[in-house]
Amino acid sequence: MSEFWSIVLVLVLSYLAGAIPFGLLIVWIFNGKDLRGIESGRTGGTHAMRAAGFIAGLLTAGLDVLKGFSTSWIVAWLAPGLPLLSVAAGLCAILGHNYSIFLIEEKIGGGIRLRGGAGGAPAFGAAMALWPPAGLFILPLGVLVYVLIGYASVTTMSVGLIASLVFLVRAIQGVSPWEYILYGVGALGIVMYALRPNLKRLREGTERPVGLRAYLQKRQRKHESHVKMDQQSDNKQEREPGHKAQPSRPTNRRQENGI
Repeated sequence: MSEFWSIVLVLVLSYLAGAIPFGLLIVWIFNGKDLRGIESGRTGGTHAMRAAGFIAGLLTAGLDVLKGFSTSWIVAWLAPGLPLLSVAAGLCAILGHNYSIFLIEEKIGGGIRLRGGAGGAPAFGAAMALWPPAGLFILPLGVLVYVLIGYASVTTMSVGLIASLVFLVRAIQGVSPWEYILYGVGALGIVMYALRPNLKRLREGTERPVGLRAYLQKRQRKHESHVKMDQQSDNKQEREPGHKAQPSRPTNRRQENGI
């Protein structure tokens, strides 16, 4: 097989690997639901967890990571030694995940569309396909983003950003091809494009929080609810017949001092 057709086959197989809708299949196995009809309809691990529980989400995320990582095997089999092709293969896997040929459907008003996820998990896997230890940087930093910044969409976008920084540092050190930086930038761009509705909600302040942000907001709402209930209780007592209003604490203090 000529080099040209080897490259074409690498890109096609990488796209098809990324296009396998594991989230759709796993949620259907777990509870018989069609993930495309639930909320955003995305097929990634976060949405699978919301639709079918933690185990379903974990399995989906793991298999989606594997889709991205599988590009290293495809490249090594058909066209090894081409850094730019490895980058392109990883990006094709993300595109396959986000716009799966297996999830083609007709749009309302005409035309067709390809559905899928947002691309975070296969982007993580494809980064490790380029350099496996990259996961040791992306995973813990991604967890910090999830917990501290508190938005799943921002965490997903952070994968490409962190990968870009990791490959930039390695390229400066002379231990990694400069082409790998293009992978991080391309992955970030693909993910951000897929998350346009989330970016809009982030600007409007209506994006669903997670992690520490969600915990703090929940505590705040609980506190405000208790305050409101106490105020309603006080108002009810004041309206009851024969109720004698109690002087406020500063008034009591003035009376005790003889003022």
